[in-house]
Amino acid sequence: MNISACGLICTECEFYNKTCAGCYKVSGKTFWAKEVIPGGICPLFDCSVNIRNYKSCGDCKELPCQKFKDLKDPNISEDEHMKMIKNRIGILKK
Repeated sequence: MNISACGLICTECEFYNKTCAGCYKVSGKTFWAKEVIPGGICPLFDCSVNIRNYKSCGDCKELPCQKFKDLKDPNISEDEHMKMIKNRIGILKK
């Protein structure tokens, strides 16, 4: 199972191996980050892996931090977003 730095299961994503090879393979420069984030790098990957030298967000005592909560897919509801955060934290803490 390929898991991203923020707890998403890459192999379950519709974009995996199409427009995205997974955040570790692209060093956080995912297709969506290039489109919407200044600097083109996922802020969660950048914070956890590049800045803090963690394996993933799961190593951070602040999880879920405000950055984690704020990075929301605009196509889902707030309730869906919070459920996804809970699931991703569970994956990261295993």
